[in-house]
Order: sequence, then structure tokens, then C-alpha cells
Amino acid sequence: MALPKVDAVCVGVGWTGGILAAELTKAGMSVVGLERGGPRGRENFQHGHDELRYQVDKELAQDASVETWTLRHNMRERALPIRRIGSFAPGSGVGGSGVSWAGQTWRFSPRDFEIRSRTVRRYGKKAVPAEMSIQDWGIAYDELEPYYDRFEYMAGIAGKAGNIRGRKVPGGNPFEGPRARDYPVPPLIESHAGSILRKAADDLGYHPFPGPAAALSQRYTNPAGITRESCTYCGFTGHFGCRVGAKSDPTVTVIPEAMRTGRFELRTHATVVEILHDGTRATGVRYLDAAGRLQEQPADIVLLTAYTLNNCRLLLLSRMGEPYDPATGTGVIGRNYCYQADGAGGLAYFRDKDFKPYMSACGGTVAFDDLNGDNFDHTGLGFLGGGLVKYALPALPVTGLLTPPDTPAWGPEWKRAIRRYYAHSLVIGAQGESPAYRDHFLDLDPTYRDAYGLPLLRITFDWRRNERAMVDFLGTKLKEVVKAMGADFTLAMGMLPEHYDSASYQSTHNTGGVIMGADPRDSAVNSYLQMWDYPNVFVVGASAFPQNAGYNPTGTVCALAYRAADGIVNRYRTSPGPLV
Repeated sequence: MALPKVDAVCVGVGWTGGILAAELTKAGMSVVGLERGGPRGRENFQHGHDELRYQVDKELAQDASVETWTLRHNMRERALPIRRIGSFAPGSGVGGSGVSWAGQTWRFSPRDFEIRSRTVRRYGKKAVPAEMSIQDWGIAYDELEPYYDRFEYMAGIAGKAGNIRGRKVPGGNPFEGPRARDYPVPPLIESHAGSILRKAADDLGYHPFPGPAAALSQRYTNPAGITRESCTYCGFTGHFGCRVGAKSDPTVTVIPEAMRTGRFELRTHATVVEILHDGTRATGVRYLDAAGRLQEQPADIVLLTAYTLNNCRLLLLSRMGEPYDPATGTGVIGRNYCYQADGAGGLAYFRDKDFKPYMSACGGTVAFDDLNGDNFDHTGLGFLGGGLVKYALPALPVTGLLTPPDTPAWGPEWKRAIRRYYAHSLVIGAQGESPAYRDHFLDLDPTYRDAYGLPLLRITFDWRRNERAMVDFLGTKLKEVVKAMGADFTLAMGMLPEHYDSASYQSTHNTGGVIMGADPRDSAVNSYLQMWDYPNVFVVGASAFPQNAGYNPTGTVCALAYRAADGIVNRYRTSPGPLV
């Protein structure tokens, strides 16, 4: 059934859908948001934290029994379905992954947006392996900076600036790009573990600083007039919702901002199965409602604001854009799938230190950026890229009970190990870059289908020599850091498994597939995330990243969403057509 036409329809209502809905409705546009999951807000988390529901069973994530993905490591393998949420956990329900994220909110560096041109300029063309397809974004850091700022002040990000308008600020990250002003709220309280890492990093000549976190260190009222209270340091962050609203998520920020305009209609349990189009423009979307009935929502603008993988899949299902062909290097939809190389790191044990891990905060950490990106000379190292070094406490009282691998799984020895290691251990790691390769891509699986009879998305991805060398290098550096911290012993410092493993959780940092750029021959969207082939379709998310940097992606995703909204409201609305 065709419903009344609206100015814009959002497919997915998380951070990007919420930002676009808020900005467009404030400008007077009518917006419908279609979210396949159910309603969700603070009221859903007014109970004791349940690790089985959220940390183990990933209740806030996409239901893999309804729709999942298939995986193969190379094109010679047969892809098989991922039947249980493992390596990554895309959110489902109002707020999406923004409800369950851990809140680490980084900006990418100026180099990350111009990675190919800067790499070639510094090291020469031969430094980039022939199979590596890294490319510039078609946008510079300075163009995105105002939108980073806008997101940070809307969300209330806690942190300490290191570079304000080119002036280096003591105590912040000296490697970050210039920012217009400091963070809206001060950093979270530094933990005992953080102070130990800070001293060790200082002693080794690194530049530690408080990691930026999407959790309020104090009461805060954002520019929209929304007031939230400060973090209680409960320790339950990633994979959990925040019951006090201190963690910045779409349900306590941009979605309420959109709702109060009266021009945003949110429909839950609405699964979009197709974008309707005439070959040059989208006309709306087709979706299954809560009763399983097919509905059609006409719209002047279609906003794909779902998770990275789902944005790409919906375009492929709708036959929009040319699918990427790794054999020829032509086509754009599915190109440059990337992830995050997190193998450098491990568990460090300190016999005489009590870290009190049950008191920790959303995204709160101490980090240093000296080994990230191109912040150090790669000449002769045999790899490109690096990683952000930070620590995490194994805080949760069940899944955080980390012990050495030779510990019995039950009985008195296991109990003794728990008493010995809990509160005395921390995890230190380097979140590594994931460069793009010609044969890492997304397409539709020819065999497996979802609960609605539609082809699953197939992921072709594995670790390569560059990432292995990078992780080995970072692991060696981390051993030096942990030694300087005074650890009694460490486990598993610096290694990637033989192949990418989809079973063990690593990060929900999937990127690419609908990448941005300056040339429609090697990108699907322009710098406003507007499709080259369909100017009234905007594909907003980490699907736009040509490759992934050594940072968490959400800050950059949301900055791009604000830029897309700016382009729609201030340019496209009055003169529909290509913005670039």
C-alpha cells in the first residue's frame, strides 16, 4: 500500500538517522524514520545489569537468525553464514548501535582523509603495495572540522584538546588535527590504571592524554537545550544501554530533538526490503511493517542511515549503482570493505595493584597516538599504518574474569585464579588501521538467503601481510610499555590469527562498501554522501569510508552526517541536483 508522500525517509534510526531527522525537521521538512527494531530508551534499562542478555547474547544487536552475513577469506573459498553475533554486533532498535556502543569518540587525522596522496608524497609510489586500494576521501580534515565540533557539542563529549587552531595545548593529543575549541566538558576521572599507563608512556617519551568519551563528566545542557546528568562510573558500557542517560546516544540527544519538531514520524518494526527508483532517481522505499504487510513510503529524498553492511546490501538488492567487480576493478557498490586490526595487545597482570575495575566509565581511558597512522617514520619497516594505544579494564564481574589460558575451567583452582587476577589485570592494546585491498569487498551471496527470501550479504576479507607486520611492530612496542608499567607478566602481546575470525568479538567497526570520493569511477558517493547516480539518495554511515583508520569510527560517521544534512538543507532543498 502506498502511503502519503514525505520530504524524506530515513532507513534506520540510529546516530545518522537521528542527526538527519533532527536537522531536516528543524528546517521545516517532513521526515519518516523506518527502524526495523523496536522502540528503545532509558526506560528499557531501569533494572540490574544483565551480562547474559547484553554482553553474551548481544540482545541489543541485529538478530542473526533473521538476517546475517556470509564470510569467506578469499574468492576461492565458499562463503558460509555467520549464525551467531560474534566479531561485530550491529545494533537493532531505535538508536541502533549508538545505544550499545562503548562511547570512544575520536576524530580521524588530517592524513587519514588524504592517505594515498600523503603516503606517495612521503614514501613514493612503490610504498603502496599493488594489491592495496587505499584512496583519498574527496574531502579534507579542515572541511569536516566544523561538523566534528557540532557533533561533539550536541553529544557532550568529554575530553581534552591538544590542538586549538594550530596551537598545541599541553595535556591533550599533540597529533590531532586543529580544532576550533576545546571539548564541551572536561575529561572523565582518570583511573588508577590510567595513571600507571600515563607515567609509563611519559617515561618512554610518548604523549599520553585522556581519551575522548561520549559520557558526561558533569551535568551538561547541549545547544538544543537537552540537559543530561553525569556518569556514575558503573562499569557497564559497551553492549549495554545507559540507565541514567549520561552516555551519549541518539535516544537522549538527536531523536528527541527531531520528535519535538512535530515533523518526524518514527515507525518501528519496519524492515525496508527495497529502494524504489526509476533508474535515475529514487521514489521511495518498500518495507514490511510489524504485521508483515508490504508498505510503500514515497519520498522526495531517500536517506540510507542503516549500519555499514546494511546500507550496501540494500543498494545491491535494489540494483542501484554498479556492483564492484574485483577481477576488473570496475564498479563501486561493495568496494573497499575494511575492518579494524586489533591484534596488538593482551592481558597484563599486576600482583600488588588493585585497579577496582567495577568503577569505570563509558569510553574513559588514557591513550597515546605516537604509533598511529603516519605519526612515526615508516621507512624500512615494511608496512603502512599504525594504531592508537589505549587500555581497558576487564570490568564486568562475569565476562571480565580473565585468567591465564592454563587455568582450569572450574573448581577450586579456577576460584583461586579469579581471586588472584580480577582487579589486578588490565587489557592494553593498539587499535590498528585496516587498509583497503582490491579483493576485499561486499556482494550478494549466490546461495544463502534471509528470513524474507532475500540474498544475504557476502563478506570477502582476511588479514594481509601489511597488517601482520604492523601488529607485530605494535606488539613489540606494547611489551615495552607494559614492562615500564611494572606488570608481573603479560599474555598474547602482538599477533593476528592465521585468518580473520568472525566468532570472537573484536569491534563493531565495519567500514566501506559505498565509499566516498572525488571521482564516480572509484566511489559511490560524493563528499556530501550523495550518490553520483541517484542525486536524491544519500548513503550516510561508515559505509562511506574508503578505508578504516586507527580510531573508532563513530565521531567521523556523525560529522559526515551533519555535513550531509547541511548540504540537503542549505543547498539541495532549494536546488535539487548534484552537490558536487
